[in-house]
Amino acid sequence: MSNTNKVLLVDGMALLFRAYFANSYGGYIRKTASGVPTNAVYGFMKYFLDAVDRFGPTHVVCCWDLGSKTFRTDKYDGYKANRPEAPADLIPQFSLIKEVVASFNVPNVGYEGFEADDCIGTLAGRFSQEMDVYVLTGDHDMLQLVSERVKVVIMKKGQSNYAVYDPELLLQEKQLTTAQFIDLKGLIGDTSDNYPGVKGIGEKTAIKLLAEYGSIDGILDNLSSLPKGVRSKIEADMEMLHLCRDLARIRCDAPVECNVHASVWDADRHSVIAKFEELEFKGLMKLIG
Repeated sequence: MSNTNKVLLVDGMALLFRAYFANSYGGYIRKTASGVPTNAVYGFMKYFLDAVDRFGPTHVVCCWDLGSKTFRTDKYDGYKANRPEAPADLIPQFSLIKEVVASFNVPNVGYEGFEADDCIGTLAGRFSQEMDVYVLTGDHDMLQLVSERVKVVIMKKGQSNYAVYDPELLLQEKQLTTAQFIDLKGLIGDTSDNYPGVKGIGEKTAIKLLAEYGSIDGILDNLSSLPKGVRSKIEADMEMLHLCRDLARIRCDAPVECNVHASVWDADRHSVIAKFEELEFKGLMKLIG
């Protein structure tokens, strides 16, 4: 394949939730004449079309979480247990957005027991053997996927505002390599995913330890030379440290089926227009040319 090929892997839920909250201010929820809520789908499409326009992919795939039970919840009951229920008027939009994505001939990919992150990690590994990969998300956990051929595009506040991470930017901005990013989560946990890390170790200490010893394994090999307070915190929470590192690691071996040919960006304008008309998305028509 030529070097001009690039795939955009879209973190569906990250975009949909972001779009829902950006398009429900003041309590106003966009609905069709028949009362179907569409604010999240509308916002998702604006983000999606903007990213396609900006990054010019030749291939596009959209990845989704399927239910809340995964191998991570099997390992740790508390995993994501702090998440509130989805708002009532977002729930019908979960299936609706997949219909809209499918109208663009873009594959919707997910696998029971795995998160969208794992599907993205798996496909990023697979596709990067033959093309450049751009991962579109708002989730900083994805930064562990960054490599020479995989860029992670973090959506920031405001339209068309992206931070595009490659290994150099990651090191410059976070002082971490991709592998160290996983170990950081093992040490400090993740409040949004509700796992604790090592009690009493904050980000500053963790980054300092990783800079000095390279990894969690390096830190554990040098426990005796750590300050007493830090050492006793790690020793007291050793089991949790290993569990949290495991929870943080994106699996790149999910059994997802999606080949290169199925993901070619080749939207059928007629099916997209029909879907947009059905959902009364007049304002988006001009974005599809």
